[in-house]
Amino acid sequence: MNSDPANELIEEHSPEAISRRLIQAPSNQNISDAVLGGIDGCVTTFAVVSGAVGAGFPSIVAVVLGFANLIADGFSMGISNYEAIKAQKEFADSIRQTEEEHIDKIPEGEREEIRQIFQMKGFTGETLDTIVETITSDRRLWIDTMMTEEHGIQTSGLSPWRSGTATLSAFLAVGTVPLLPFLFWNLEASTKFALSSVLAGIMFFSIGMLKSIVLSKPAVSSGIRTLLTGGAAATLAFFTGYVLREAFGIIG
Repeated sequence: MNSDPANELIEEHSPEAISRRLIQAPSNQNISDAVLGGIDGCVTTFAVVSGAVGAGFPSIVAVVLGFANLIADGFSMGISNYEAIKAQKEFADSIRQTEEEHIDKIPEGEREEIRQIFQMKGFTGETLDTIVETITSDRRLWIDTMMTEEHGIQTSGLSPWRSGTATLSAFLAVGTVPLLPFLFWNLEASTKFALSSVLAGIMFFSIGMLKSIVLSKPAVSSGIRTLLTGGAAATLAFFTGYVLREAFGIIG
């Protein structure tokens, strides 16, 4: 029996369900890191394979270049994302420290900032006074509110290690897939490339669908867009390799 989406939505917003959801620590969503790593891993690795095939190189060359790119580029992406999130976290920590100092030195000024922030949201009179009093009576809440409302800075969920690991893991896992057919030495080169193309296409489409499901967007259209993006990159790599082979007279 199919469940009624309307009833599920109502149940999810019952007082008890809301209470259970809010008392839990917000889960750190690294889906964007994984999607980025997965797409880039598949695109760059399959592009290397396509370029090698287009240039007429032996299968072993595609394997060597593919895995070398997979390890080096995956490590680079993971470290880059780690450093980016780390810098974002350090910036947030510096803003938090500044707000701490301002509250210690000029509490009335900081309290007035809270008042004006919520006044701009339409609160007035006793309601506004209650909001200001409630927020400024809790130092952590006060600082978190200033960071979010005044500076637009995320106050939780920043983990350089989780972001870097998610990017690296997805890059390696998805980027390995297009290389798998080239590990079967008994297959013809054309068969290897055909299988690699099919597997890469499945990965592109699956990642696009995964992204759309998380973001509640149309799954098929997102999968097709990602597939076309990856296919275009691989096509460019293939023809680049082919043109260079013809230009320099490379014999495979």
